[in-house]
Amino acid sequence: MKTYSATPAEIEKKWVVIDAEGVVLGRLASIIAMRLRGKHKPSFTPHMDMGDNVIVVNADKVQLTGRKRDKPNYWHTGFPGGIKSRTTGQILEGEHPERVVMQAVKRMLPGGKLSRQQMTHLRVFAGPEHTLQAQKPETLDVKAMNKKNTRSA
Repeated sequence: MKTYSATPAEIEKKWVVIDAEGVVLGRLASIIAMRLRGKHKPSFTPHMDMGDNVIVVNADKVQLTGRKRDKPNYWHTGFPGGIKSRTTGQILEGEHPERVVMQAVKRMLPGGKLSRQQMTHLRVFAGPEHTLQAQKPETLDVKAMNKKNTRSA
């Protein structure tokens, strides 16, 4: 019996749209990462880019559990003494709230050239509208997958 390995000609990419309103960030990011890698397909091949194209809408309405809204995110400018920080809550209320979802998904993918290529198949929009209607994406209901995916406040 031989191990199956997909070829580029056999790979089919779908378009999936996910509504992030009221969904817990970590659970959303793990589902998106699984879809981007293609692990939901029975023909999954680890060294091939066989995941779907994922569109996330309402990224500004994603939920965080516990005190994660107050957790600082650090980055360095490259200059001496250039460490900066901003809390996750400040980023969500700021100009680019979609960056929180992008960073969470990026950290759930393995590091490397293939993961950077797979991240290009993720489009995140802060509001309810997206510009990719021409691709005819299927809707993926993350809230209905598991009751823990939504935050009960």
